[in-house]
Amino acid sequence: MRTPFFLADLGAKAMAALGPEEAHRLTVRLLKKGWGPRTDLATPRLAVEFAGLSFPNCLGLAAGFDKNAEAPDAMLDLGFGFVEVGAVTPRPQPGNERPRVFRLRADAGVINRYGFNNDGLDAVAARLAARQRRGVVGVNLGANKDSEDRIGDYAAGVKALAGLVDFYTVNISSPNTAGLRALQGKTALVELMTRVLAARDATPQRAPVFLKIAPDLADADKADIAAVAAELSLDALIVSNTTVERPSSLRSAGAREKGGLSGRPLFAPSTKLLGEFHRALGDATPLIGVGGVFSARDAYEKILSGARLVQLYTALVYEGPGLARRILEDLPGFLDADGFRTVSEAVGAAIR
Repeated sequence: MRTPFFLADLGAKAMAALGPEEAHRLTVRLLKKGWGPRTDLATPRLAVEFAGLSFPNCLGLAAGFDKNAEAPDAMLDLGFGFVEVGAVTPRPQPGNERPRVFRLRADAGVINRYGFNNDGLDAVAARLAARQRRGVVGVNLGANKDSEDRIGDYAAGVKALAGLVDFYTVNISSPNTAGLRALQGKTALVELMTRVLAARDATPQRAPVFLKIAPDLADADKADIAAVAAELSLDALIVSNTTVERPSSLRSAGAREKGGLSGRPLFAPSTKLLGEFHRALGDATPLIGVGGVFSARDAYEKILSGARLVQLYTALVYEGPGLARRILEDLPGFLDADGFRTVSEAVGAAIR
């Protein structure tokens, strides 16, 4: 039985009484059972095509919500134009010790230090193989904490999930696995992406490969990543992952917890970084904007700053499952106000 959106949003608010990790697990279980709401909202003006994929709209679910590919179809039913499951590592791992996720209510943010907790490639592959393929569903790939060949872990993910997903995201920007972000350095990044692309090219489907980057980058790092993206013709950059920075404006009691900060405090720095990469790469490398999106206005600002697609996750904690539909309903109004017929016409308009 499908739940109406207004009841689902009320239920999401009621879950605030639970711990954040417990609320997350309960939400996924309910969605897996088919109790989530469903929308048939048509959004042709918001449709996007690139990297050989057709997205029915520009709004996607970011990785981290459906870590183990338990409910991708339920999330598509909420209105998302694409869903990214994971992060998944070759071998199952429990992640870091609890507590490891903290709501920052006063700041509309979340800090997590999950540490790539997931069921592993075999379990995720089995779930993806069991579903009837529909919509656009990709996977976020990670490396095991104790791996002796982290680059090999990413290549293994590509091989294991070939034919089961529509795109791969190489996640080297999580702050919760020690040393992982070192793979963003130019030499390591070239080796990583060369091996991942070779693994992808050896599969019949040759699904596109995206790279997810951190917001905490020095100027030299930004230049290196842009150069590698252009040199290797990466299919897209996802800008950006959570931040280890702690703005002085944070008011919540848990603001100094270790881990990656997401939600509203991430919006400004991630959007600024998005614009910098759009200036550096132009239209040659598509960008996907993520970080602090709570409304259609937020999504539109990402688009104006260079994003062809936009993702969200943390906002669902505070706004409920009806958020995706509300954004898709409101976004055309912003296009109308600026005279754009389609969302693709608006990409990068603020910095042209």
